Amino acid sequence: CKYCSTVKHSLMHSVTGSSGDPNISEFAGVVLFDGTEAVYCDSRNKKLEPRQDWMKKIFSNDTQHLALYTQQCFEDQPKIFRFLISTVKQLLHQIEGVHILQRTGGCEWNENTDEVVGMVQYGYNGEGFLELDLKTLTWIPLKPEAAIIKKEWDTDTIVLKDIESLLTKVCREWLKRYWSYGSSFLQRTVLPSVSLLQKTPSSPVSCHTTGFYPDRVMMFWRKDGEEIHEGVDHREILPNNDETFQITVNLNVSSVRPEDWKRYDCVFHLSGVEDNIVTKLDKTAIRTNWDENNRTKLISIIVVVPVLIAIAAAGFVVYKRKKAPVDVYESYESLN
Repeated sequence: CKYCSTVKHSLMHSVTGSSGDPNISEFAGVVLFDGTEAVYCDSRNKKLEPRQDWMKKIFSNDTQHLALYTQQCFEDQPKIFRFLISTVKQLLHQIEGVHILQRTGGCEWNENTDEVVGMVQYGYNGEGFLELDLKTLTWIPLKPEAAIIKKEWDTDTIVLKDIESLLTKVCREWLKRYWSYGSSFLQRTVLPSVSLLQKTPSSPVSCHTTGFYPDRVMMFWRKDGEEIHEGVDHREILPNNDETFQITVNLNVSSVRPEDWKRYDCVFHLSGVEDNIVTKLDKTAIRTNWDENNRTKLISIIVVVPVLIAIAAAGFVVYKRKKAPVDVYESYESLN
């Protein structure tokens, strides 16, 4: 099956701690389920915010789970991050200035095989810093200066075992539980709108698809019914503000003859939907900012500029002719 794919679900958290800037929250955390924001908290608002109805239902049905989140968001994790930032700054001899430490971690569940894979990574001041190898339970430095931190953290075997348990056992339990609550919402299918866009007549034609859910999609250009790769530029899937997604695939049409346009089409396939959305490459269907006014302006420039140059040149010649007798007379007077 060409469009069959492995179904995976993920439960990830992203936690950020900062020091040295009072305008930035000292601590902020977000939990993402299948890329959808489920819970948010930060030290400035002091408020735990479930972002999905199914997450609110979990908290309502399980007050202990809510209490655990509250403790982690406003007590445990802020303390841990203050300690970690302080430790990293001291080991790197960076006492002053603004510093930001970020941790991203969680697990991914393969629904077909029931396999769960965990991961955790730290970033420091906007760059990858350390990553945990769960097989060896050792930290991998992503930057040379992180080697000294690795050496320090590798000795804390108790913490490493706790992280392993969280990523391989606790995360698995939470992920499956969240799926049982949120699957109806997360399994929804939202069909997109597809547009052909082009900035100028010489620009690539963009097949732009927006408003779809989930983000498990395929989109490509075809010629005579066959997928093509030459002259095609695939852009990454981006999130919209309404929890849907968008994607763009560009086709270079500079070498495509006008009579051959009808041989091309853009194909969009959404996981869980049998029929593809096929959009023919048609000049009349293209949306563009390049209208007749732009063409008129360009033609005007092409026509007017040479005319202005000609007028200026003619004026200069006339001026020189008028000026010449005076110059001769002045030259004659100077000789006498």
